[in-house]
Amino acid sequence: MSQTSSHESSEAYTVVIFRGSTAKPIRLNFPRKLVRTLTVICCVLLLADFLVISHYVMRTREVWELSAFRAEAMSAREQTAAFSSAVEDLKKRLVAMKEVNQRLRVMLGIEVPQTGDMVNGRGGEDVPLPEGGQAMGGGLSEAGEPPAGSPLTTLDGEAKHDHSAAIDTDYLENTRLATSVKESLEWLSKEATVQEQILSELSQAAEQRSSRWAATPSIWPVKGWVTSGFGPRISPFTEKLSWHDGLDIGAAPNAPVQATAQGRVILAAYDPKLGNIVKLDHGFGIETLYGHLAKSLVKEGQRVNRGDVVGLVGSTGLSTGPHLHYMVKVNGQTLDPRKYILE
Repeated sequence: MSQTSSHESSEAYTVVIFRGSTAKPIRLNFPRKLVRTLTVICCVLLLADFLVISHYVMRTREVWELSAFRAEAMSAREQTAAFSSAVEDLKKRLVAMKEVNQRLRVMLGIEVPQTGDMVNGRGGEDVPLPEGGQAMGGGLSEAGEPPAGSPLTTLDGEAKHDHSAAIDTDYLENTRLATSVKESLEWLSKEATVQEQILSELSQAAEQRSSRWAATPSIWPVKGWVTSGFGPRISPFTEKLSWHDGLDIGAAPNAPVQATAQGRVILAAYDPKLGNIVKLDHGFGIETLYGHLAKSLVKEGQRVNRGDVVGLVGSTGLSTGPHLHYMVKVNGQTLDPRKYILE
C-alpha cells in the first residue's frame, strides 16, 4: 500500500494549503501529465496572443502609412491638376499669339511657313489591332488603365486590398496627369522656340517696314457687330447668291468711323449703291473704303492717321439699316478685311 502511494506521489504535484496552526492542511494532487498539458496549452495561447497582437500592430501601421500616402497622393494630384490647368491656359494663349503672329506675317509680307497643326498633328499607317483588341506593347491603355497581368492590377492572381486599390487608382491618375503635363510642357517649349524666332523676324521686319506698318489697316473701323462677312452671300435685295466684297458692321447711327491706318483721302463723295463714301490711299497699293456713311468728316487730299474719325455711321445708298460697309483693296484686289484686324 505504501509503495502504491509513493508511486502516485511521484507521478503528481502536491499543493499543500495550511489554514492555521490547528486546522488540518489541505492537499491537492495534480498529475504531472495534466500540469505539462496545461503548461503547453498556456504557452501556445500566449504565443498566439503575441502573434495576433504583433500582426494587428503591423497591419495598423500599414493602414496608417497607406492613409498618409493616399492623402499625400491626393494633394499631389490636386497640385498637378492645378498646374495642368495653368499649362493648358498657357497653351491657349500661345496658340492665340501664334495666330496673331501669322496675321502679322501676312501684313508684313513675310511668307508663312507650312508647319501643319502642331497641336493635333497626326499621321502614320493604320494597321489592324492584334487579336484580343489590345495594343501591342506595355504601358497604359487609352482609358488610362494598365494592361491585363500588370503588377498594378494583379497580385498572385488575387484582388488587392481596398487601400492598395485606392493607392493604385491615385497613382494611375497622378501618372496620367504628370504625363499630360510633361507632353504639354514639351509642346510649349517647342512652340515657344518657334514663336520666339517668328517674333525676332517680325521685329526685324517691323523695323525695316515701319512706314508700311503705319499704312497697313489693323483695327476695327467702328465698334459694332458683323452683319455680313466677306465672300459669297444671299443678297438682301435680290435674294440670290452674290459676292460681297467687304465687311458689313452694324452699329448705332452716327457712331464714329475711324481710319484703320494712316493715309490720304482720295475720295469723299456720294455713290448710288454705297451712299456717302470715303476712300483712303495708304500707299504700297493698299486702299480702304468706308460706305453708307451718314456724313463724311474729311475732304479729298486730307492726310489722316490711324484712329482719326473720317465719318459717321449711317444708312445711305442701298442699305437695310445703319451699318458700315468696310472694304480693303491691295493692288486693286479686294481681300477679306478680317485678315487686317488685330484687335
